[in-house]
Amino acid sequence: MMQDITIGQLARETGCKIPTIRYYEQIGLLPQPRRTAGNTRRYEANHVARLGFIQHCRELGFAQNAIRELLALTDQPDEPCEAVTKIAETRLADLKRRLARLEALKSELERMIGTCAGGRVKQCRIIEALAH
Repeated sequence: MMQDITIGQLARETGCKIPTIRYYEQIGLLPQPRRTAGNTRRYEANHVARLGFIQHCRELGFAQNAIRELLALTDQPDEPCEAVTKIAETRLADLKRRLARLEALKSELERMIGTCAGGRVKQCRIIEALAH
């Protein structure tokens, strides 16, 4: 793994865009890197690992506050992981609710499509259903 890398190298290594890296620094999810005499950001292995953690959390749909809490918990490695489990369970419950809503939408669209007789728009059952 690279040591002492630029923001461009960090972006390439992690697949995270430079503005996103800067944003994570601004909101405190990613620690500020040290700067050279020329004011160039220099990142270390801990930045790469932390950014990877943040990205994985985002891929799983964790909200910014949850990511902040998870990061704080990673700084306390000897503590019980009950709080981590609770955060993950909350996210899972959110996903299950969203999946249920999406399944209902899917069923409604399938029903609407099933009523279509393939005639003209003025007699289209889909348009009629959407209007009501």
